[in-house]
Amino acid sequence: MSNYKKDQYSSEKPTPYSNTLQNEIILVKKASGEEEPFILDKLARSLKNAGADSSSIENILSNIEEWIFSGVTTRQIYSRAFNLLRKERKSSAMRYKLKQAIIELGPTGYPFEQFIGQIFEKQGCEINVGVVVEGFFVNHEMDVVATQNNIQHLVECKYHKDQGKNVSIQVPLYVHSRVGDIVHKRNQLPKYKGLSFQGWLITNTRFSEDSILYGTGCGLNLLAWDYPKHRGLKEIVEELRLYPVTILHNLTRKQKQELLNKGIVTCFQLKENKEILGTISLSDRKNKQLMKELQDICVDCL
Repeated sequence: MSNYKKDQYSSEKPTPYSNTLQNEIILVKKASGEEEPFILDKLARSLKNAGADSSSIENILSNIEEWIFSGVTTRQIYSRAFNLLRKERKSSAMRYKLKQAIIELGPTGYPFEQFIGQIFEKQGCEINVGVVVEGFFVNHEMDVVATQNNIQHLVECKYHKDQGKNVSIQVPLYVHSRVGDIVHKRNQLPKYKGLSFQGWLITNTRFSEDSILYGTGCGLNLLAWDYPKHRGLKEIVEELRLYPVTILHNLTRKQKQELLNKGIVTCFQLKENKEILGTISLSDRKNKQLMKELQDICVDCL
């Protein structure tokens, strides 16, 4: 990779990767089944966001460049890059696993709602998760109600286990009407005097084009895995260092589920409530490894 600039992924416009031997565009398959050109810089930025240093990024990109072939899936690229990154730096590998870790918050949507609530709380809001809210015409179950200063956020969460699933236009239509009914009622109640209200629709996958057009047009705040650009869910999680417990390597799936059932959805929560580990089966060796893992991944938590 002698022709690859070290800082290319942070300063220059990405260009489709070309096979240097065959001078062809490498097409990769997304989770939705669609094909797109493989962009080397896109992978580089993901590695950088995961905390990998320049040397690790260069090594991994060089390996991927020699290995990649037309028809490979994004999942295969992810798996290979993750395994390479894990060898380079375990803590960075865990962060690179973030998207899959959020998917593993399922199978129900409630842990994802709790996770989103933690994001709002980490930014200074008082939160309520999974509450019934009175509307002007009917009552509504709101996934997250987050209040800070004079603003109250009314949040609907849409969790999908399928990475290729898009949020269709029907969802923002539905959410907008529900938020409007709640705001109509609350504007008439003295206890909410002086508050302004913002509606949110948040998903761990992506929005359809129509969803974005309607949502932004009607004033809904939209947050998806990579939307808005450069300020999507993945960037916010990285900024807050608020990783889900499902990202942890030293817990089994059953142990992670036990923590989720107890309302522990983030590594930060677990670090602050270590005594809860006494309720799950962990050997002394595993407990020690887990403490080290938590320390690494929660470094610089706000």
